[in-house]
Amino acid sequence: MSERRATLVDVAQRAGVSRGTASKALNGAGQLRASTRQRVIAAAEELGFEASPAARSLLSGRSYTVGLLTSDSLGRFSIPVLLGAEDLLATGEMAILLCDARADRIREQHYIRTLLARQVDGFIVTGHRSDARPSLTASLPVPVVYAYTPSDNPNDLSVVPDDLQGGVLAGHHLTSIGRRRIAYVGGPQRYHASHLRLQGMTTALEQAGIQPHGEPLFGEWRESWGRQAAQILLKSVPDLDAVFCASDHLARGVCDVLREAGVSIPDDVAVVGFDNYSEMVMAARPPLTTIDMNLRKVGEIAAGHLLDAIAGRPRSGLETVPCELVIRESTVKD
Repeated sequence: MSERRATLVDVAQRAGVSRGTASKALNGAGQLRASTRQRVIAAAEELGFEASPAARSLLSGRSYTVGLLTSDSLGRFSIPVLLGAEDLLATGEMAILLCDARADRIREQHYIRTLLARQVDGFIVTGHRSDARPSLTASLPVPVVYAYTPSDNPNDLSVVPDDLQGGVLAGHHLTSIGRRRIAYVGGPQRYHASHLRLQGMTTALEQAGIQPHGEPLFGEWRESWGRQAAQILLKSVPDLDAVFCASDHLARGVCDVLREAGVSIPDDVAVVGFDNYSEMVMAARPPLTTIDMNLRKVGEIAAGHLLDAIAGRPRSGLETVPCELVIRESTVKD
């Protein structure tokens, strides 16, 4: 027969204190003498006491769960954020409950009520785009941190990739390999990311003493727009030697048209994408050099800030996470 597991009552008896005092000592709560707290901790260690998740919740008034609310049905952006948050929260034995609102406000409110009914300790809110979304913070009784998709309230804390710095990385890479006639293909003009990535590239080119080649092109976040944009570029600036695309989908479409037109990539024209979306960059021919938004790091940092907020140390403002350049054959041959 296995030995009986030690209980909180056992710890209290061993330490010579009440059950309530033992609970406060083990959870860092209450105004206890240091000697009393240490005596309780020593008793727990001697007995091998481990509180069950349910018991720990009752003792501390916390559920040790966090709600991750997203509108990204495909998981392209929210899954890396989730993995990063989980990496950090798991070290504190906390769990994440994922709810996909599918960009539906009614569904979002339903999931908020559901998560609150489960007494989550806080929320991480993310989505499928990097433009600001309406704040939820004032309507929630627990802390909230926004990841990738920022809040429109500057008093909230939002953790986002540094799109501007990512554009700088792309521009510096292209000029460093000798490209001087560099065009830009962006997503919709209404997306802030389209402009930030162009601004970053332009900054890098100006540092090299050059300007973007031709007019920046804006369209949808689709391969079909990338193909159309490449056809426009071949007619308007046929002497171009590089293209920076604001997404990997756009870059793959550009590569398809250039290749069909007999343009060698990267010998004649180098191409850089943005996102480091594995299914897209490795399916492109050749595989794409791209900018990685470090979304897993975004999730990890957001989770850390949420833990601080739960502990009574909230922060506010917009925090940017540096992007990284990932070099592949679309700009540099092996």
